[in-house]
Amino acid sequence: MKTLYCLRSVINPVSIRKSTVALAINSAALLLVTLGLAACGGKSVEVQQQAERQQVEQNHKENSPHQTEMRDAAKVDMARVVAPMSMSRNDAAMGIAPMPRDYAAIPLDQNKFERQVQNGIMVTGETPVSTFSIDVDTGSYATLRRMLREGRLPEQGTVRVEEMLNYFTYDYPLPAKNTVPFSVTTELAPSPYNDDMMLLRIGLKGYDLPKSQIGASNLVFLLDVSGSMASADKLPLLQTALKLLTAQLSAQDKVSIVVYAGAAGVVLDGASGNDTQTLTYALEQLSAGGSTNGSEGIRQAYQLAKKHFIPNGINRVILATDGDFNVGVTSFDDLIALVEKEKANGISLTTLGFGLGNYNDQLMEQLADKGNGNYAYIDTLNEARKVLVDELSSTLLTIAKDVKVQVEFNPALVSEYRLIGYENRALVREDFNNDKVDAGEIGAGHTVTALYELRYVEAGNRANDKLRYGVDAQTGQEKYSREEIAFLKLRYKLPDQTQSQLLSYPIRLDQGVKDLEQASDDFRFAAAVAGFGQLLNGSYYLHQFDYTQLSQLARSALGSDPYGYRHEFLQLIQTASAMVQSGRIPIKKAFNGSGKPFPPEDKLHSESVSDKSNTSHERLQ
Repeated sequence: MKTLYCLRSVINPVSIRKSTVALAINSAALLLVTLGLAACGGKSVEVQQQAERQQVEQNHKENSPHQTEMRDAAKVDMARVVAPMSMSRNDAAMGIAPMPRDYAAIPLDQNKFERQVQNGIMVTGETPVSTFSIDVDTGSYATLRRMLREGRLPEQGTVRVEEMLNYFTYDYPLPAKNTVPFSVTTELAPSPYNDDMMLLRIGLKGYDLPKSQIGASNLVFLLDVSGSMASADKLPLLQTALKLLTAQLSAQDKVSIVVYAGAAGVVLDGASGNDTQTLTYALEQLSAGGSTNGSEGIRQAYQLAKKHFIPNGINRVILATDGDFNVGVTSFDDLIALVEKEKANGISLTTLGFGLGNYNDQLMEQLADKGNGNYAYIDTLNEARKVLVDELSSTLLTIAKDVKVQVEFNPALVSEYRLIGYENRALVREDFNNDKVDAGEIGAGHTVTALYELRYVEAGNRANDKLRYGVDAQTGQEKYSREEIAFLKLRYKLPDQTQSQLLSYPIRLDQGVKDLEQASDDFRFAAAVAGFGQLLNGSYYLHQFDYTQLSQLARSALGSDPYGYRHEFLQLIQTASAMVQSGRIPIKKAFNGSGKPFPPEDKLHSESVSDKSNTSHERLQ
């Protein structure tokens, strides 16, 4: 049974009106006292100043948190009205909303982006096996895009390359029906990053289903309506985004809404998915105010998810927020433990990020990871459509869980290798066969891409010296295949199973092509995406690769791009390249390369000014 609750129980404007009236009365009293003192003469100015100081202190004490947040929101809104809107022709053609320039004034140091220690080069003879969990998140790419549009580069080490790779779709074949939930593709070609090295691409493609066939959904929207959500790129964008999602639902679906600010409250309790009027009204009535008590909201959201639980259906909490949880129990470990507990009960968690300023990217990514969900960042309405309409089946329906990848490289052919990205998804070797170890999920239609850069034994130029002791490669060649460079294994569980299943594929030496230009468009574009992420992170391992080569590589691999995402990526490369180049030129040398003091002394200009001054003086005489 649906229930629509009054939002005044969550956000009460009465206290705001009372404080405003009291402030007006105090101001009027101050004016009367000041006029009376002025009429009496004496130390009216000093008394007036003292009275004003007392009034300011009194007003400061009486100001409620609501007033402070409303005032901050008003400043943001005023800045947004005054600031010009910046939108390129490509953005306009793609239907991307313009980004107000005032957003760039938000200090980046208030955001929380975790630095990753990049994967190093591994010696195959010492560590032939590489193991990691898959990842389908895309939030890192979307936050990067927003920063570049605002004229800022991300901090080195904070870009998750795998989320950049998996933001884009690739033309991997669909899996055969009634077999495994995803297909596996491998491709091998010369690396664009370094001479005498190869690049191995591993691609997964999940089977796809239209929304009409994914089954009934029990969705709980957990929405942040704290005061910091007042700006147009936060709560208003969130409301529009969820309207797009709810328009895809049907009568078999259930929707609940929990909001949280200083306190948490239920707005909708199990409304029908096709009750568009009720859903739209509930979303439109939301307004921002108060501090953030996210931990209490999460508990209420899971309670509603349990209440309307659909056996063999989709049961998911969708958390939408702009930042941190700053009220209540906010221990990172406690939140993770709660999410993992509910995951075991069949309720997954998806996180949607909005805005910047107090944004906790690390928490959003980890909550989705531990909640068997995915993490996306919504910076434009176009991105909302991509995540919540075009890729709705991928967002909601999990087709395989705990998906792990393990690659064993052949020491007889491969001397060194490194995995690009997936730093916080790394697993130890024995985790691959341990079904109790958690790993990533793949949704319907999702594509997952991983890249390895590797060096053949015959290539030389190794990053690591050969060992003095150990097995001689010449005497031990017979134990290795001369035809396989690696052996790929994957493990996965079906959503309703607890025991994993194994897939294995040899990767043959003759799969490789001699020239990068012979590789597919998808291969070269994925290489460009990973290269961009590595350049932004300041990677130590790109020796023959820069922004000029990156731009050429991306431009040559645009391929089929019906939604314009690849062309948008090319624009981001050009923006980042210009910013990097401008940052490398010292200001003094940029304006005066001769080594003279800056600003330079312009004698001719000084003399002309002096002459004009004298001429004017003579005319006056």
